[in-house]
Amino acid sequence: MGQCGITSSKTVLVFLNLIFWAAAGILCYVGAYVFITYDDYDHFFEDVYTLIPAVVIIAVGALLFIIGLIGCCATIRESRCGLATFVFILLLVFVTEVVVVVLGYIYRAKVEDEVNRSIRTVYNEYNGTNTDAPSRAIDYVQRQLHCCGIHDYSDWRFTRWYNESRNNSVPLSCCKPNVNNCTGSMLRPGDLYPEGCEALVVKKLKEIMMYVICAALTFAAIQMLGMLCACVVLCRRSRDPAYELLVTGGTYA
Repeated sequence: MGQCGITSSKTVLVFLNLIFWAAAGILCYVGAYVFITYDDYDHFFEDVYTLIPAVVIIAVGALLFIIGLIGCCATIRESRCGLATFVFILLLVFVTEVVVVVLGYIYRAKVEDEVNRSIRTVYNEYNGTNTDAPSRAIDYVQRQLHCCGIHDYSDWRFTRWYNESRNNSVPLSCCKPNVNNCTGSMLRPGDLYPEGCEALVVKKLKEIMMYVICAALTFAAIQMLGMLCACVVLCRRSRDPAYELLVTGGTYA
């Protein structure tokens, strides 16, 4: 019964190390996705510390690849030192992922305040040219999120661009894609996206932060199982003189 348990622990541990390699790629992808999205929405919030969870999760992903390599070698070679190092590093990464989850929740709660504070300023800086970064950001967001204005299309009346253009229209990025010959005229509100961008930007950024939180929680749970299996192997190797090697099928003296 005991040998069955130890063999199962070693087998699960080898399998988990393979999962760690896959997890490393997934975590790096999630972190990179946050960075790319931040680049698209960075004009709508000023606090760059919002990127801290993404930076940490990329670092954790890179470390998980190394952990998987150490874990596989230590498990197959039955190295007590290697397994102890493996458990220690896993514990550090586990604590780091808990920190990521906490920071994710903190910055997720701050997203709405950040967007509310900056979005009106960004809209006032709009000048309708592709060379202007705030203008590109607003046009991108309105097309991607299918929105217009801050709360609705009428908010454009209070912008500098509207007052200077004096044509009673909104940017063409407010036009619905299925409407032909849309000029952005406020006299034809049916041609325009009815929903404002503020709530949708907040929703999008909160969703992204939730991806980070869910990824960190999922792999933290997997790491807990990895630490448990490694501890079982370490304890049985220390106490059991008839310890069974995973590779040779023999016993450890």
